[in-house]
Amino acid sequence: MTPLRDALGRAHAPCEGAPRIVSLVPSLTELVCDLGLGESLVGRTGFCCHPKELLRGVPKVGGTKDVKLDVLRRLAPSHVIADIDENRREAVEEIMGFVPHVIVVHPRTVDDNLGLYALLGGVFGRDAVAAKLSAEFISAGGELAALASSLPGESVLYPIWRDPWMTVGRDTYISSMLAAAGWNTLPAESPNRFPVFEWNAPWCVAVQRILLPSEPYAFTDRDVAEVAALAGRPVLRIDGEMVSWYGSRAVAGLRYLADLRRRVA
Repeated sequence: MTPLRDALGRAHAPCEGAPRIVSLVPSLTELVCDLGLGESLVGRTGFCCHPKELLRGVPKVGGTKDVKLDVLRRLAPSHVIADIDENRREAVEEIMGFVPHVIVVHPRTVDDNLGLYALLGGVFGRDAVAAKLSAEFISAGGELAALASSLPGESVLYPIWRDPWMTVGRDTYISSMLAAAGWNTLPAESPNRFPVFEWNAPWCVAVQRILLPSEPYAFTDRDVAEVAALAGRPVLRIDGEMVSWYGSRAVAGLRYLADLRRRVA
């Protein structure tokens, strides 16, 4: 049997008995639930909001960046699921000292979702559900790829913050999702995965469209007007969850991007 390895290369054996899971990332919490493990979820962050009804009674352990370790410890989880980008390394390392199994993930491309499904499905005995999710993902990805190949590509800017203005580098999951739709993010090269930028940067000249997401910064209609004036380019509001949330939401995200591209084509 192929070892189940996480982003740190650590092997994880299939769970024996009933797991007690704490998820430290919203998209992972949603995936845990969609794998049929909602009853095993004993803790989540305050940002974990989907599925709303199921999570209503699940205790919170702080935020993704400020996990309350004392609260987490009292929940006595058998498994904690974390992400390299979303959670602080020091906190995860401390958690490893008192939680038997800490699974660390780091999806950076759209297709990394397939490995994520297989990893969590294998660890928690949900292989059949994970396989079904993979099939849906492959189908949605194929439909988007066919559409994107029929349309001219566009160079886009995807701001994720302001004061300072920040965007995404090509070596990010968000950029990979947008590229699947034929939207290639700028800058094309950056020493940082989430670079700070100025609107007069030389590479901004090549931007054809600006996508303003709903998260992590909640851009408003006022921001749309300001950015349109600053850049002199078409500006489109976009659902940030559909682009940045990996896991089970990636299936809906691929379909969302297909619909969006059809509308603006």
